[in-house]
Amino acid sequence: MTEDPFVAHRSLLFTVAYEMLGSAADAEDVVQESWLRWADVDHSQVRDPRAYLVRVVTRQALNRLRSLSRSREEYVGEWLPEPLLTSPDVADDVELAESVSIAMLTVLETLGPTERAVFVLREVFEMPYGEIAEAVGKSAATVRQIARRARDHVAARRPRVRVSRSEQQAVVERFLLALRTGQLQELVEVMAPDVVLIADGGGLAAAALAPVHGVDLVAKVLARTDRAEVAALEATAVWLNGAPAGRIEIDGEPATALSLVVENGQVTRVYLVRNPRKLTRLDEPAELSR
Repeated sequence: MTEDPFVAHRSLLFTVAYEMLGSAADAEDVVQESWLRWADVDHSQVRDPRAYLVRVVTRQALNRLRSLSRSREEYVGEWLPEPLLTSPDVADDVELAESVSIAMLTVLETLGPTERAVFVLREVFEMPYGEIAEAVGKSAATVRQIARRARDHVAARRPRVRVSRSEQQAVVERFLLALRTGQLQELVEVMAPDVVLIADGGGLAAAALAPVHGVDLVAKVLARTDRAEVAALEATAVWLNGAPAGRIEIDGEPATALSLVVENGQVTRVYLVRNPRKLTRLDEPAELSR
């Protein structure tokens, strides 16, 4: 019996939705809505099931993104993507790993909904302009213009230096060791002078409400834990969004997902996701593909 195309492409469809929304929970909802639409279609009339399903998911994700924009404007503090536990082999596809990184998803958040859809479908999934045009309801010529603008926008904001997996792992381990032992000087030494920290508590967990700039301030924010808490603090290395990262537990409960941008052996950006509603996908690896 031939596998249903929806089942065969499910991880791809989830990845498309997640890259457009930055939220695994919303991506799952979009995939479920798309399944209901697929179930109502005469499959014998669908010439290219993969392209058709990506189109359906894109339209559903665009609808969801537009409805979410208001709630994200009213979000308490900084909004960061929902981190995903991933297997190390996601990093083998360098382009996929970069596209789902917390740093990249944070940049994509600065695009409008249609720009984001066009960028993701073109740059990450290499879809033809004609297919993207059908998915977003624009002409192919317009889509080309949107793609060029989105590329320029992302290029101006994305981290410019790509480091090796081993270098990223080494810096993450050193960073986590400094956190575990409460060594302020070690934290200072592993970070660049102009490091930026962005934290997301969503109003549900303690977190800086605006970006924190400069190594001294960032180190103080990271070290602001009393000794009783440090005794119960576990900081372990994990793979999040296709890269070495950190999971911090306090009293055995997930408290923070930590993602770092590393350039020239030093941390230039620290992303701390502390909103408990965004820490539910840290036990089971997500299936991502393109």
